[in-house]
Amino acid sequence: MPQVFGKLPTTTQPWSTIGAVQSIQKDDRTLHLDCGGPKLAITILAPNLIRVRLAPTGTFQPRRSWAVTKDDQDWPATSFDLEETPSTIEIKTAQIRVSIQRDTAQFTCFDNQNRPFAQDIAPGMAWRAGAIAAWKQIEADEHFYGFGERTGFLDKLAEVKTNWTTDALDYGSLSDEMYQAIPVFMALRPEVGYGIFFNSTYWSQFDIGADQAGVWRMETRGPELDYYIIYGPTPAQIIHTYTELTGRMSLPPQWAIGYHQCRWSYESEDVVQTIAHEFRERRIPCDVIHLDIDYMNGYRVFTWSPKRFPQPDKLIRNLAEDGFKTVTIVDPGVKYEPEADYTVFDQGLEKDYFVRKADGQLVHGYVWPSKAVFPDFLRPEVRSWWADWHKNLTEAGVAGIWNDMNEPALDDRPFGDNGNKIWFPLDAPQGPKDEQATHAETHNLYGLNMAQASAQALEKLRPTERSFVLTRSGYAGVQRWSSVWMGDNQSLWEHLEMSLPMLCNMGLSGVPFVGCDIGGFAGNATAELFARWMQVGMLYPLMRGHSSMGTAQHEPWVFGDRVEAICREYIELRYRLLPYLYSLFWSAATTGEPILRPLLYQYPNDPKTYSLYDQVLLGPSLMAAPVYRPGVECRAVYLPAGTWYDWWSGEQFEGPTHILADAPLERMPLYVAAGSIIPMAPVMQYVNERSLDELRLRVWPGTGEWTHYEDDGHTFEYRDGAWATTHYRVFPEGQQPVVEIAARQGKWTPSDREIIVELVGIGEQRFKDDGTARRLTF
Repeated sequence: MPQVFGKLPTTTQPWSTIGAVQSIQKDDRTLHLDCGGPKLAITILAPNLIRVRLAPTGTFQPRRSWAVTKDDQDWPATSFDLEETPSTIEIKTAQIRVSIQRDTAQFTCFDNQNRPFAQDIAPGMAWRAGAIAAWKQIEADEHFYGFGERTGFLDKLAEVKTNWTTDALDYGSLSDEMYQAIPVFMALRPEVGYGIFFNSTYWSQFDIGADQAGVWRMETRGPELDYYIIYGPTPAQIIHTYTELTGRMSLPPQWAIGYHQCRWSYESEDVVQTIAHEFRERRIPCDVIHLDIDYMNGYRVFTWSPKRFPQPDKLIRNLAEDGFKTVTIVDPGVKYEPEADYTVFDQGLEKDYFVRKADGQLVHGYVWPSKAVFPDFLRPEVRSWWADWHKNLTEAGVAGIWNDMNEPALDDRPFGDNGNKIWFPLDAPQGPKDEQATHAETHNLYGLNMAQASAQALEKLRPTERSFVLTRSGYAGVQRWSSVWMGDNQSLWEHLEMSLPMLCNMGLSGVPFVGCDIGGFAGNATAELFARWMQVGMLYPLMRGHSSMGTAQHEPWVFGDRVEAICREYIELRYRLLPYLYSLFWSAATTGEPILRPLLYQYPNDPKTYSLYDQVLLGPSLMAAPVYRPGVECRAVYLPAGTWYDWWSGEQFEGPTHILADAPLERMPLYVAAGSIIPMAPVMQYVNERSLDELRLRVWPGTGEWTHYEDDGHTFEYRDGAWATTHYRVFPEGQQPVVEIAARQGKWTPSDREIIVELVGIGEQRFKDDGTARRLTF
């Protein structure tokens, strides 16, 4: 039988430690250290990036193609100096120095000011049966962020974080394993920052000073130690380098940045059309409606229910005429029906595309269609086959795919029979023959590779239109293929509060297009909770309302007129901010930087931001201090160094300081940094409801700049140069504020429009946008 959760093999054997360095070999970028049998390789990939590998047997494992997209030889050659002394081996690049002790092979990194980081501490690197680990020192005032999808607060100091994808139903603030397993983090203290990417797809774990104060440990159940050290010193540099390793997101269609509405389930065509009508009738902007599992025929993937959804192409066409895009859920479990005429199962069985046990028997489990089998998404031919089946959805007009249950989540008995959650047998072979592995090595990759299949399906089947992919499970690099939501949260104030550090840590793990279910998936939101959640949800890169079967309805209008008006206002604000947001998505696609970010990202040398989890930045300019407790109508807000303006009133503050902000139910405190330039659009009921005939630039006095990115928002023509950027600057010249607009760059030309430059609190100027440079004085 597949193993039950929590029963991974463990060992208590003593650790074996690496010996003294006995010989050194150097090639163009790697030092090969022989330590009396075990071998250590240190590869210099960039001035701020080194790779460390330890093979206890002396033989390194073959390269895996799964997460790291930029192989060692793909990096430009980096010059470094090598100096040997009787006791040390010193490597020096333009940014860091690595000192290796000959007698222990332990090493310490230093920045150019000789400050240590990522410093080995006894026992350094060690192994035992079924495990290999490394220990490093936690420096004074050091804090830890990232780790992928994590509950609790922002800083993970003194916590243990396990990387093993799990159906984390009913998760809470103390949950460990989650839907995503992304073994990367960054450590930060004033003036010094570094990141660690633990390049192991096996079960792995970080212990950040929980077992031993002042020491952090990483451990994997793989056969070798393989990790990257990324010197910052800022979070921005760490993220930029990390996403060079694991890839960056593609630009989504603009409609995917609008508001999404979902429920498990809108159970029929009539219900879906009623929901769509309500949005338009009530003038609440919305771009996307999701269909959960009940659109399928008996939960058979790639089918439509003949009773609930008898005419899906007509439904989707009607929705499109009203400006809605349709996204359908797709689960990996294929109904086991050897006696029925279910072509997906029949083909998969005939082609031997489903995961099998080591003895050749099909792996099966119980999910929505009851007994099910599972494609081996690590095999390219299986991904291609699975991609082709999406034609059943795209031909009806589906514009996006939502991948669920892909940890993979399965039970050992049908639902209702008290089944145990299980996974595939750890020795089940997966992957192509030239890169075959066992499930012990590939478990964390299942969702990643399913998302890859969906992304490739949509690009093939909708070759002229950008599509949307959403996944629940993934691994490092998932950002290349999909957006991510935080799974089945609950309609609790604690989950509203927890959503901000969860999404910020995902952004600090290289995954910028993320969101949580607004209102909470499980349970019933109160009117107050829903209003506050919609305010926070306006900030989520993925803004989706979603609720579970058996709960009260959670659409914006069900809580009464007051809450409906609040929802409308903040969804409208989201749509007004779309030009700003789209530029943030472009920046995420080109640099890897997060869209929603904690204050420490922008202010890494301000220790007051290190534990500040309940204030966030949307890009560099707009800061929110949401309310996440019932009955609260004012809250403390920290303003970092610089001048800040209240978004709503224009009141000016000088930081660093704390203020007490008024926050009646209708208001989420919002602040803008001096010198910010935020492009805004008129309110529309859906993206591109009409041409953008007016672009408002809200400019706050001070010194700052902004690059506004534009393209057609829906095709792939931007890849061939059909894009435009406009660079803006604001600065004081004597007593006069000046706004400079550089000439538009790129091959794309927007439709005729008026530009309104509003210098907040001072005045505005208007002109027709002809793409030429302008200088405006106020």
